[in-house]
Amino acid sequence: MSFQLSAQWYQHTFNTMGTRAHLEFWLNENSSDQGFIKNEKINAKAQGLIKQVIAEMDRLDKSMSPYISTSELSLLNRQASNGAIITSAELFSLLKTAQRISELSDGAFDISYASIGYQYDYRQKIKPAQVAINNALPAINYRGIILDEAERSVKFANDAIKIDLGGIAKGYAIQRCIDILKASNIEFALMSAGGDTVLLGDRKGRPWLVGIKHPRAEDRNAVHIPLSDEAISTSGDYERYFIEDGTRYHHIINPKTGDSAREVVSVSIIGKDPTIVDALSTTVFVKGLVDGMTFIDSLPEYEAIIIDNNQKLHFSKGLKQ
Repeated sequence: MSFQLSAQWYQHTFNTMGTRAHLEFWLNENSSDQGFIKNEKINAKAQGLIKQVIAEMDRLDKSMSPYISTSELSLLNRQASNGAIITSAELFSLLKTAQRISELSDGAFDISYASIGYQYDYRQKIKPAQVAINNALPAINYRGIILDEAERSVKFANDAIKIDLGGIAKGYAIQRCIDILKASNIEFALMSAGGDTVLLGDRKGRPWLVGIKHPRAEDRNAVHIPLSDEAISTSGDYERYFIEDGTRYHHIINPKTGDSAREVVSVSIIGKDPTIVDALSTTVFVKGLVDGMTFIDSLPEYEAIIIDNNQKLHFSKGLKQ
């Protein structure tokens, strides 16, 4: 972990949710205190905010990670096929949002992809046999996740269903962190985790310059986008993957096939709501260049930058203009 103080800008980088998170914010306290005393008070408040952000990310990880056996999500994966499980309001709301995007995208976004996704191990370069994929495909269907709003409960239609919020939870989490900063009257901030970033305001008079990683060059960006008061999420086939016999197997699973989606190599979505933006980057990646761009152009509040298999950049209508 690192902590830096530069004038009134504070930065902190830490590990959470299986990825690297980064926080920046401007803290300008009005105070009659002078010199050293004032600086100490500002520094103490900044460190307090950083601790709150870290605690919030850790809390959400402990609730929503499929890799933590005590998480609320893991409980659902173990027990929801046996009967309805009452959930927290927070998790239920996120499941409702996921289902809404599944319906909107005709199943291109589907958190039940985990019904086969858990059989991939990218570190060990393990993929399921085709027969295992074929057997799991009927369980990959968001309609099998039965939500009862009156009871705030979740039930799975059968015991083969597993869910994973990896395509939506980080966007929600970083918005929660920005909300913590807003509650302390922070006006200018950046919070990122993995490929998801939320920007609060601008960078004190000029836009934030957000880089979109080059999908085939480790230390390069393909493009920089000036943004203020926006969220951006990038999904790429380079985040978790292995190559076998010339084929790249990565973590963005096409729910229709149970295999990695391969029509594009990177998708970035820009919009106001980081939870939706996170889910839409996965959705468009699965849909591919033509269908994905048509889909995002039908949503006037969101824009897309897609990098195809030839590493060519494509922009949605709003960005072209």
